[in-house]
Amino acid sequence: MNTTLVALALLTGVATGAAFGFLRIPIPAPPNVAGIMGIVGIYVGYKLIEYLGVGYDLLAALGLR
Repeated sequence: MNTTLVALALLTGVATGAAFGFLRIPIPAPPNVAGIMGIVGIYVGYKLIEYLGVGYDLLAALGLR
């Protein structure tokens, strides 16, 4: 994992969140822990399928790749 990339992503997220807070508009993210865990679950599921080496290339099947 590239630590610099992770740090830049975190910094970008903090700056974006601060801008949304400053402008008093709702953030485009889940407002609670359950929503965040849903996002984590999507990521873990994706990585699991990638690790297992199974899957179906939908874009290739549709002729888009």
